[in-house]
Amino acid sequence: MQTKKLNPWQWWDKETITAWLFLAPALFFLGVFVFYPITYLLYLSFTTGSFTQTGEQWVGLRNYLRLVVDPDFGQVIGNTIYFTLATVIPSVILPLIIAVLLNQSIALRGLLRTVYFLPSIISLVAVGLGFRWLFQNQGPINDLLINLGVDSINWLNNPSWAMPVLIILSTWQQIGFNMVVFLAGLQAIPQIRYDAAELDGANGLAKFLYVTLPGLRPTLLFTTIITLIFTLRSFEQVYVVTGGGPLNSTNILVYYIYEEAFARFDFGYAAAAATILLMVTLVLVYFQLRLRVDD
Repeated sequence: MQTKKLNPWQWWDKETITAWLFLAPALFFLGVFVFYPITYLLYLSFTTGSFTQTGEQWVGLRNYLRLVVDPDFGQVIGNTIYFTLATVIPSVILPLIIAVLLNQSIALRGLLRTVYFLPSIISLVAVGLGFRWLFQNQGPINDLLINLGVDSINWLNNPSWAMPVLIILSTWQQIGFNMVVFLAGLQAIPQIRYDAAELDGANGLAKFLYVTLPGLRPTLLFTTIITLIFTLRSFEQVYVVTGGGPLNSTNILVYYIYEEAFARFDFGYAAAAATILLMVTLVLVYFQLRLRVDD
């Protein structure tokens, strides 16, 4: 039996060449603006870090070892975990509740959807300035507390209260996007499931637990991971509202990278910290794709 030899040039037929020609612009921009910066970031993390060849020296794993022993980086990681978890949980639960309510026939449903979505399209810098005004010492929030007979709080200069302000800001800003995603997921659940649950005597809570939540499982996973990624890359809130203070209590990973790179000009060390953030993000993206495939 003779085996037919494959001609390596047979893959390059007219359709293949046409496809590569159409892909070429996208691949070029991906290479220039995505793959090259990532490659250069990895390389920079093993050097002293400089944008000139004369000031750049190979240091191996020294930058990563500095990250391990640096107490400030340890505090930043703790701040980032606290900020991320405290933001993601309400940023998933609150939009889910709002989406379930808005998915029903209620008055002004279209207007309410627009109102809840507005924070997602407002500039975070503008929102940050607004929150800074709201929570200043003589701001409206403290005026409200005084009128209620409660002592005013030094929100932005107290290590215990500054981070909650950022969490409230970030949660408020992400509610709209997640609500829209949940609304799309709710509308994909067949009405026949709810009709069957009603025939079995299920009340509103039972339908939510045994019909809505199972039907929203892929949407919940997607929303949680996307919110995690968005929260991990938070920067504007810290930059505008607290500047990482007081006492480094609101310094999270992206702001820490910015400070090391553009305030202290320690680009190699900042690149190592950015590489850690990149690895965490890639792991989250992997789980998102894996869970989507499994579903």
